[in-house]
Amino acid sequence: MSAPAQPKPAVVDGRRDTKELVRIEGVHKYFGDHHVLRGIDMTVRQGEVAVLIGPSGSGKSTLLRCINHLETISAGRIFVDDELIGYHERGGKLHELHLKEIARQRRNIGMVFQRFNLFGHKTAVENVMEAPVQVKGQGKAAARRRALELLDRVGLSERAYHYPAQLSGGQQQRVAIARALAMDPELMLFDEPTSALDPELVGDVLNVMKDLARSGMTMVVVTHEIGFAREVGDTLTFMDGGVVVESGHPREVIANPQHERTKGFLSRVL
Repeated sequence: MSAPAQPKPAVVDGRRDTKELVRIEGVHKYFGDHHVLRGIDMTVRQGEVAVLIGPSGSGKSTLLRCINHLETISAGRIFVDDELIGYHERGGKLHELHLKEIARQRRNIGMVFQRFNLFGHKTAVENVMEAPVQVKGQGKAAARRRALELLDRVGLSERAYHYPAQLSGGQQQRVAIARALAMDPELMLFDEPTSALDPELVGDVLNVMKDLARSGMTMVVVTHEIGFAREVGDTLTFMDGGVVVESGHPREVIANPQHERTKGFLSRVL
């Protein structure tokens, strides 16, 4: 059952008239001598769907992982709901937070990966229940009720007591989405959630993501699904070589890209 759609805020100059939920300021990331992110600036407003596209190795997934501090940053700042992520600042320098504080911040940020990473020995409903029980200390009965509601939302109520090995890749990915939603995040991050799926399974996962967008969930999505970006995205950002090459309304960027690198990439994927 789909959640009732919530009216999204008005759009002003192409951006939603809401607060900035994600603010990325001058972010750099090195892996050894490899400069993966080269001064990224980006904002995502509450209720927006921000889509990131670009060739492999452009830094999209790394940026996504930096937002919830699965990767440390080498310079810059990332804020979610005005809270500095992963660090506290003292004397103009960043000092990494203790693991307990980092875990607290991550509770508000759901993430869905290319691979589903479900517990193979647990049923779908048990996978969805796990974090609320173990992290939030929620009672099992309440967690099970919520998990069943979420599995119904992603169209898997009849598969609630199946194990991952009994589910298709698309079904496993939808369980992974329900699992992320079980923590009631204010922000959802999707790292190429359909790239590991057979083509006929992609649509079901994208439909769940579209439903989330209609409900007002703030989302940052790394994907090659240009149709999804055009239909659902509020902003489309093309990255290459660790920099933002071009950003704007998805339909404008797709129909009339301004940079040669963007034109070249879109010509290969459209």
